[in-house]
Amino acid sequence: MGVEKRLIEAAKRLSDICDKSIPVLEKKTIVAHATNPLDYAWAHHEQYLSKWGGKGAKTLLLGMNPGPWGMAQTGIPFGSTEIARDNLQIKAHKLKTPDNAHPKRPIIGLGMERQEISGQRLWSLLFQHYESAESVFSQVFVLNHCPLLLLGETGKNLTPDNLPTNIMKPILEACDNHLMEIIEILQIERIIGVGKYAEKRARMALGAGKTGPGETITGREIEITSCWHPSPASPLSNRNGGADWRENVKQCLESGKFR
Repeated sequence: MGVEKRLIEAAKRLSDICDKSIPVLEKKTIVAHATNPLDYAWAHHEQYLSKWGGKGAKTLLLGMNPGPWGMAQTGIPFGSTEIARDNLQIKAHKLKTPDNAHPKRPIIGLGMERQEISGQRLWSLLFQHYESAESVFSQVFVLNHCPLLLLGETGKNLTPDNLPTNIMKPILEACDNHLMEIIEILQIERIIGVGKYAEKRARMALGAGKTGPGETITGREIEITSCWHPSPASPLSNRNGGADWRENVKQCLESGKFR
């Protein structure tokens, strides 16, 4: 089975597990609306894996979970709609808004005009740094640790670390297992967490300490580090007009013992 097919099968397995977790999240936590882009936006995510998953990347850029204006609309990690359409060449499919979606956060799909700033920043830097999509994916693959969009009653975006550990544990363990599977499929050598939380999850999945490498199920060493998150809510990402954030990410991409 080819790399792309294996990525697709792994994503389907994770999606099925996450779907089963949604009723519990909505009943027992502050999450009022939990939806799964790997389900309703599968037509886009499958294109992403098929088109870009087998280009030879050995570095994994790992995000946390979707936001309402990015992956929630496109099915692509950090995928603002302009990036998904114009740079990643994702063909638009009509998406059905899940029945339990937040009424103020409808699923528009690739026609959504509002752009996810984090995604615009991250992907624009990657295209600038590597010069083309082909070059990006020959070096780097972008993945979210957890695929679920988690929204509070007001529509506020929630992250897994906001939620009770006992409820999230089986979900995050499934996400850890999926991460380990992707590492083996792509033969990843290095993980860059987009923010400290993503680095922490990678370290937990790979049995690493607070510093130093992790280890795959086959005994390979994996370097684990993190870059600053591009969120406009982060002072680091905005400092010096964003120049400091761009330099931080570029240094992460260019450093490391596997480079």
